[in-house]
Amino acid sequence: MKRAVISSTHETPYRLGLVVPSSNTTMETELPEMFRRMSAEGGPQLTVHSSRMRMRTVSPEELLKMDAQADRCVEELADAEVDAIAYACLVAVMCQGPEYALELERRLKSKMGDSEAPVITSAGALNEALSHLGAKRVSLIAPYLPGLTEKVVQGIEAEGVEVIDAISLSIADNLEVGRRSPHQLIEEVKRLDVRGADAVILSACVQMPSLAAVPIVEAALGIPVISAATATVFALKQRFGWDAAIPNAGRLLGGGL
Repeated sequence: MKRAVISSTHETPYRLGLVVPSSNTTMETELPEMFRRMSAEGGPQLTVHSSRMRMRTVSPEELLKMDAQADRCVEELADAEVDAIAYACLVAVMCQGPEYALELERRLKSKMGDSEAPVITSAGALNEALSHLGAKRVSLIAPYLPGLTEKVVQGIEAEGVEVIDAISLSIADNLEVGRRSPHQLIEEVKRLDVRGADAVILSACVQMPSLAAVPIVEAALGIPVISAATATVFALKQRFGWDAAIPNAGRLLGGGL
């Protein structure tokens, strides 16, 4: 059964289906907070409904096993007649090559039956956000082991964006990533080479908390600062035409671009 996309003035909130690693604890906190701020600025209300793919260790082998569970997750969320699906694990997509984001979105869309709900990935959303910003040179911080960070760099550069510098925090335990304070990034970004950068990706991972740090780092650097999470929300705003600003989440979502 098709469900019509509701307008921002509809009394019923939008329903977002979130496909996340089982150990992810950040997307279900940062996304609802951004949606709450958007609603307070006159935007629509949203509710978030998750389905989980088993994964605790961020390694190529575990990421592939996890990704294979995505079809089941989308089928479960389709039963809830969600208005959109967001696949929230950036590195699981980028470690499979630059073309995989579109391939995965098409595959998951096929699991939605006749639903008109859009399907996005955090990986595709990140590249979409960089394109919107007109960023040609970026620097980033990622929690991954260096080999996986390099896959992320390759995925970004495949879109014509040069990565000037990338810091790998070398954390394999995904729960440990989620337990970090976002304010740690305020110190870590001081080690990042941002000379000539058009934007900074403060967290190239949906699990690494960063929302509270984004506006602070952006004010310090004077260039746009984004994360995998803010990019995911940006992609949803683009799909549905939501124009309400989201305060304290960076220029990308604040209506200043």
